[in-house]
Amino acid sequence: MPGLRFDDLSVTVDHHTIVRELRLDVPDGAVVGLVGPNGSGKSTVLRCVYRALAPSGGAVLLDSSDLATMSLRDSARRIAALTQENSVDLDFTVAEVVALGRTPHLAGNQPLGPRDRALCDEAMARLDVLHLAERSVLSLSGGERQRVLIARALAQEPEVLVLDEPTNHLDLRHQVELLSLLRGAGRTALVVVHDLNLAAIACDRLGVLSGGALVASGPPAHVLTPELVRAVFGVAMTVVHHPETGVPQLLHSLSTMEESPDGPRS
Repeated sequence: MPGLRFDDLSVTVDHHTIVRELRLDVPDGAVVGLVGPNGSGKSTVLRCVYRALAPSGGAVLLDSSDLATMSLRDSARRIAALTQENSVDLDFTVAEVVALGRTPHLAGNQPLGPRDRALCDEAMARLDVLHLAERSVLSLSGGERQRVLIARALAQEPEVLVLDEPTNHLDLRHQVELLSLLRGAGRTALVVVHDLNLAAIACDRLGVLSGGALVASGPPAHVLTPELVRAVFGVAMTVVHHPETGVPQLLHSLSTMEESPDGPRS
């Protein structure tokens, strides 16, 4: 299963550099999280992977091949994305939305075959939306829609998953189930996560972005230090380790927030 490599990736828009010379590996089968403050370039990096944005410099490599040299259909067969801009405004059923994940694998108006339908059913079952298959997606809650869109990405049968804030709108149960799915799927995954504690649980490695630059990378236990969190996020944190898993978890109180001229920031 291929991995991703960012080879001096840079993105400049309207003379403003959003990402600068990013070098980061997403190893085969690993879950790698991107964390950082708002505006640090995390979603921009993902857009270069699912090709909504072309790099200004450097490259994104998939299995040592530059994505820019692949056809859009070929890369869509291999990479599935859940984006922040994902929305479903048409009155499709849940089953119809999930079936869209098979589009890169079908020619023209070719109908779904038995294997396609089985993959869609399996994806809906894994995300706990199979019982909603005939419901209009417009009638669903935000969390239910989010799970439908993740099911669509799984039905695409990708080698690489690219997920931007996948736990948005999900209740605690479905957050835990999604994180377990990511850890157990064996797929290469690049995930933007704002919650550092969720990132520590879900990810094998983390890349920390600040001002468009990579400032740290490695296993969560090595990256999530009080010093780094204070420097990047401006918050004083205490790091404890889960008594069973040893995963680092960060604790803070409002009284420990760094003060700025405009007041506290988080």
